[in-house]
Order: sequence, then C-alpha cells, then structure tokens
Amino acid sequence: MKITVDQNRCCGAGTCVLLAPDVFDQREEDGIVFLLDEAPGNELHDVVREAASVCPGAAIMVNE
Repeated sequence: MKITVDQNRCCGAGTCVLLAPDVFDQREEDGIVFLLDEAPGNELHDVVREAASVCPGAAIMVNE
C-alpha cells in the first residue's frame, strides 16, 4: 500500500488524524494534512482505507 495526499483538496477536518495518527498529521498553521508514513504496515491498511473513504475533501489516495 502506498498513500498520497492532495493538500489542495484537504479541508482540514482532521478525521484522518483521529483514525490513523501514525500515518497522518496536520500542519499547525492551517490544519492541512501531511503524511507521516506513505507506506504503512499491514496492520494499518484497514484504518487507512477508512480514513480515505471518510475524507470530506477526497484528499487521500490509496494505491494497493
């Protein structure tokens, strides 16, 4: 699994960070998402998929 984020689409809701804080974080100044781990281990795959599916800005892309 490889994850990418489109920071231009991110609205700063933070759902991804709440679901997968080992993979996603937000910039202090504006809340925009950034990746901590673009290729997380198998144990995080389900939660990363969930974070991508609930992202209101559709800013998270998951490539299997």
